[in-house]
Amino acid sequence: MAPALEDDEIDNNDYYSLLNVRREATQEELKGSYRRLCMLYHPDKHRDPELKRQAEQLFNLVLGLHVIYHHDFDLDPQLRAIYDIYGKRGLDVEGWEVVERKRTPVEIREEFERLQREREERRLQQRTNPKGMISVGVDATDLFDRYEEDYKDLPGGGFPHVEINKMHISQSIEAPLTTTDTAVLSGSLSTHNGNGGGNINLALRRVTSAKGWGEVEFGAGDSHGPLLGMKIFRNLTARCFVTAQCGLQFSSRGVRPGCTTVLARHLDKNTMGYLQWRWGTQSSMNTSIVRDTKTSHFTFAMQLGIPHSFMMMSYQYKFQDDEQTKVKGSIKSGFFGTVVEYGAERKISRHSVLGATVSVGVPQGVSLKIKLNRASQTYFFPIHLTDQLLPSAVFYATVGPLIFYLAIQRLIIRPYVRAQQEQDLEKHRESSASDIARKKQEAESAVLLMQESVRRIIESEESRMGLIILNAWYGKFVTDNSRRHERAKVIDVSVPLQCLVKDSKLILTEATKTGLPGFYDPCVGEEKSLKVLYQFRGVMHQVLSPDGEALRIPKQSHRIDADT
Repeated sequence: MAPALEDDEIDNNDYYSLLNVRREATQEELKGSYRRLCMLYHPDKHRDPELKRQAEQLFNLVLGLHVIYHHDFDLDPQLRAIYDIYGKRGLDVEGWEVVERKRTPVEIREEFERLQREREERRLQQRTNPKGMISVGVDATDLFDRYEEDYKDLPGGGFPHVEINKMHISQSIEAPLTTTDTAVLSGSLSTHNGNGGGNINLALRRVTSAKGWGEVEFGAGDSHGPLLGMKIFRNLTARCFVTAQCGLQFSSRGVRPGCTTVLARHLDKNTMGYLQWRWGTQSSMNTSIVRDTKTSHFTFAMQLGIPHSFMMMSYQYKFQDDEQTKVKGSIKSGFFGTVVEYGAERKISRHSVLGATVSVGVPQGVSLKIKLNRASQTYFFPIHLTDQLLPSAVFYATVGPLIFYLAIQRLIIRPYVRAQQEQDLEKHRESSASDIARKKQEAESAVLLMQESVRRIIESEESRMGLIILNAWYGKFVTDNSRRHERAKVIDVSVPLQCLVKDSKLILTEATKTGLPGFYDPCVGEEKSLKVLYQFRGVMHQVLSPDGEALRIPKQSHRIDADT
């Protein structure tokens, strides 16, 4: 008999997929599928030397399934829990250093989760979690508020003057000291119309319990002077928490104390209520309600304070698409005037989100705000267009970014993402080429060994007008007329499917079909489907099932009408 396959080769196979059973399958279901495969691939059933050699290879592969058939699982069911969590290597560890074998499946899973938490804590200690923001303010009022006759005699007067009038850069990093203590170092630099300053802050945070944490902050800067502050968070109940923050700001004018307290409560599953009281240089009282669901985000806030009192309401709708598109609008009115904002944001890559907001206010004028979030970094560009309410400014602020985004999306982003996906797919194909070739050879050998069994199954099914698989294909089908130039990548799986027919029924579990006997992946990394043309009770049926979905035939809905 041929030598057994290596352990890592066996590990590449999902035993449940090979057996065509659910991961929740009973012992009897596992045993039945295991016996069927042993009978199908047993070398003693084949006299032809070549078929016998191929049968020996596949039979050795099936022998790797002994961990979910033989007495181990019957007498020690927690081994199955070990396999479900760790795979076959978890069973091969002598003495099983990871966890005691005599524990129950529930205890094994709890131990596994504990080990995961420990690994996450170790990773946390290695992370600095950098966060940063770069804001660049642009004054573009010369585009709309200029008088041409005042500039026509000046050098370069024919071109509007656009300038950067303010900039802000901030960065912070976290350094976990222990599992409960964290140091946060942050700093910022700002400039506005030629004047600027900066500051640096160090905060030490300690998690005191599962219900709260405390933080001490030290800061210094050239514009505000030294800062000493403290912040406390505490869960009062399962639905209510409070934060309190106080600080002392030292300057040439003396010491300026400040204090802020926020009380929050879960009003229901998706709604939070907040009460905020602030005392200091800008004292105020604020109350707000925030409702966040899968498809929308709503906020209502009201503030009474010095120097500003206002009411604000905003709404955001979340589209359920791959790009996570959101559209939003808000209105804010108070002693400072009234501001209406509307905009949208969209995911443009795996880690990037681009957003644009138009702000129209009295007496603020019209502004366009562009924001790009890239991982934990934020790039913000507020562009002030005009101090007046000019329809032309509102129009260009609304239409301009939309046209620019569509052009960039079509000419740059989509081609780049498509090229990146094709490059990743090609790398995946190259790395898995040898494995796919081996799987293809195993599948072809399995089909040859199934011929005799399939002949008997067909004879049995024909005698009772049962289920006959006429044709079956697995892989990538081209059904869209716009993609006619693409070549279909499918393999014939009529024999393997017929071999799985039992009592005029074919049941495939909710898993990829590449692990089934006689199957392999004909198009790595691409979407696949299973197309089956079959006959039941003398009537033609056809079904196209996406890969990964469960399939049960025959079904009345698969019937092909004689008229069509």
